[in-house]
Amino acid sequence: GDVGLEILSIIKQNDLPLEFPPQVIEASKRVPKSIKQSELEGRRDLRDLPIVTVDGDDAKDLDDAVYVKQLGKDEFLLGVHIADVSYYVKENAVLDKEARERGTSVYLPDRVIPMLPKRLSNGICSLNEGQERLALSCIMTINEKGRVIGHQIAETVIRVDRRMTYTAVNAILTEPEAHPELLEEYHELVPMFRQMQELSALIRSCRKERGAIDFEFPESKVILDAEGTPVEIRPYPSNVATRMIEDFMLMANETVAEEYCTREIPFLYRTHDKPDGDRMEATLTLIREQGIKVEKRSHEITPGEVQKILTSIEGTPEEPLISRLLLRSMARAIYTPECSGHFGLAASYYCHFTSPIRRYPDLQIHRIIKDDLRGRLDKGGRIGKYSSILQHVAEQSSAMEQRAAEAEREAVKLKK
Repeated sequence: GDVGLEILSIIKQNDLPLEFPPQVIEASKRVPKSIKQSELEGRRDLRDLPIVTVDGDDAKDLDDAVYVKQLGKDEFLLGVHIADVSYYVKENAVLDKEARERGTSVYLPDRVIPMLPKRLSNGICSLNEGQERLALSCIMTINEKGRVIGHQIAETVIRVDRRMTYTAVNAILTEPEAHPELLEEYHELVPMFRQMQELSALIRSCRKERGAIDFEFPESKVILDAEGTPVEIRPYPSNVATRMIEDFMLMANETVAEEYCTREIPFLYRTHDKPDGDRMEATLTLIREQGIKVEKRSHEITPGEVQKILTSIEGTPEEPLISRLLLRSMARAIYTPECSGHFGLAASYYCHFTSPIRRYPDLQIHRIIKDDLRGRLDKGGRIGKYSSILQHVAEQSSAMEQRAAEAEREAVKLKK
């Protein structure tokens, strides 16, 4: 009956690391709290741009920030700025080995088991409002069809103008008349938020057109009291603001993956294979028995066809069951050094670039990108080095991600 004991047993059962070893804590204490002028050499200075972070109300590790500007009647500039964690977590140093071992941060109802010590994840690596921070930026030009027509990846220095929450941005965009105080407080940023909304709609319709699947499952957010007793369970917010940031992150992930895949540089991708034929056929048979039209056989199934089924059952009593069955007949997304595309997103190129504080694959590819930008890839056998380690990093990261997902699911189930 002790507070937090059941969660502790889930942590132990899944063999999750609780404390950081003393040498990792020591190493994190040596990481500086602020940036020195000399560290800005060779970086593009974006400190004057009104860059914002948009996150949940209680997020502390802010690893992505965005900036949008309308270029012409139908063109937008989208800057996705990601914390340059690899600057502080050097390859094969104590912090790096521990992060690789953990693979990912784990989010349980009553605690977070971070991949990196708090001093980094909530400190120098977190894009905190008003603080100068080193970043790795993907700056894209997007046309009226929601497609990237030009991009640059650069090492930058930024200063976040405002730390925004999903709640505030959503209120500004969907109910401005009900929240005059927010319009007043953020008046200089409101035009940019409206442009973001416009750009997000373009990106989303482009993704829809190519046949990406949109599973609308709300995740459960469990509210606990001081004793760790669940007092309320509500769905994680999904609104204009959350979708907007999701669209921008997906865009950056695809753009970065395409760049490195087409140049055939050793890299780490997030891949999602076609569903297994037999499993999919069983699901499709059941769907047909419900009187729902399915045109394709399992071996010809496309993401667009899956989306068609989901759209046709929207709002029906069968929707929760059938969409869950479809989700379960999908393959599991994993990390691989091969770029074989992402079935669910209907994307030929995809990677994880936007969360290096909480996912090891992102941190790994940041190193490759920076070696590339600084012309170091050809030196000292770096390409061969990356080729030799990426398979192991992919397998380790996929396994740790699965372990985290199982522990998170078990913990939420317990509280429910």
